Amino acid sequence: MHPVIPYVIAALLFGIGVYGVLVRRNAVLVLMAVELMLNAVNLVLVTADATVRAYTGQTFALFVIVLAAAEIGVGLALVLQLFRLKGAIVLDDVAVDDVAAVDNPVDNLVDKPVDKS
Repeated sequence: MHPVIPYVIAALLFGIGVYGVLVRRNAVLVLMAVELMLNAVNLVLVTADATVRAYTGQTFALFVIVLAAAEIGVGLALVLQLFRLKGAIVLDDVAVDDVAAVDNPVDNLVDKPVDKS
């Protein structure tokens, strides 16, 4: 098989993944699109390894698989916490700059005026 075919398929998969990340509003679908992009990278690594015969592409592909598993674990934990807090997993409802007030004694000291008497 000619190595151009897997490269074209990987490019299409990566393009579909980028489209999914940019367009989707559901957090689970965004995670699936990221997984699709990671699998496209794995396809490129394995194809390059098969054509060059250096056996480093398989090692990098294994690391990408481990990274994908960790990303899914952390991502699903974040999605579950988002669902507990908001009741939905729509990413448009998530405010990035909305920081909850934390009772921090250092901040409380900074906000109070200093008495110099």
